[in-house]
Amino acid sequence: MTRLSLSRRFFVSAAPALAVAGTAAGTARAAASGSTDSRLSPRIIGNPNAKVLVQEWFSLTCTHCAHFATEEFPQIKEKLIDTGKIRYQFHDFCGDRVGLTAAMVARSLPEERYVPFLEALFSSQMQWAFAAGGDPMQRLQQMSALAGVSAAQFDAISKDNVFAEALFDQVKKDSDTYNIQGTPYFRFNNTHYDQDPETYEKFADLVAKAS
Repeated sequence: MTRLSLSRRFFVSAAPALAVAGTAAGTARAAASGSTDSRLSPRIIGNPNAKVLVQEWFSLTCTHCAHFATEEFPQIKEKLIDTGKIRYQFHDFCGDRVGLTAAMVARSLPEERYVPFLEALFSSQMQWAFAAGGDPMQRLQQMSALAGVSAAQFDAISKDNVFAEALFDQVKKDSDTYNIQGTPYFRFNNTHYDQDPETYEKFADLVAKAS
C-alpha cells in the first residue's frame, strides 16, 4: 500500500489559468448553473444486481495500485465481475499532479473507454510516470493521444482547475469519511477489512465474507 498525504497545493500549482474553450469552459458553465459534471459520475462495472459492491480507491501513479491492476485485477474481472458475482466501482485518490491529470483524462473519455485506459496506464506506468529523463506530463499526453485525446484536448483538460478542484474535493471527502491512509484501499459492501486483498485468493475471501 502506498501511503499518501493530501494537499490542495499540487492541484493548483501546475495550472496557471483556466482554459477558455472546450472542456474547461463546459465545466465552468456546469459549475455556474449548479449542474453536475458528468465526468465526476460513478464509474461502475459489472452486474448491477450483484449482491456485493467492491469499491477501490487508487492513484494512477501508485506502484502498489499498478501491481494490483496488472497482477490481480485481470483474475477478479474474469472470475468475479464478468460472471456477475460483484459490481466494481473505481474511485480516484490522486497522489500527485501527474496522477491527478491522468485521472482527469480518464474521466473525460467515453465511459466504455475508461477502464481500458486505466489498464493501459497501469501496465506502462514505469514508462510514462517514472522513466528517467523527460517530462512525465508529456509522456502522459502521448499515452492520452493513443486513447484518442488530441493535444489541444489534453491541454484543456490539464488546465481545467474547476474540474481539478472538484476531483480534489471528492478525494478529500472520501479521505475524511473513510480515514484512507494509502492506496489501494478497498471496501466490500461499504466495509473495510484489516486484511489487504493483495492476492486474488484473499480478495475472493473478502467477497465471500461480504456476501
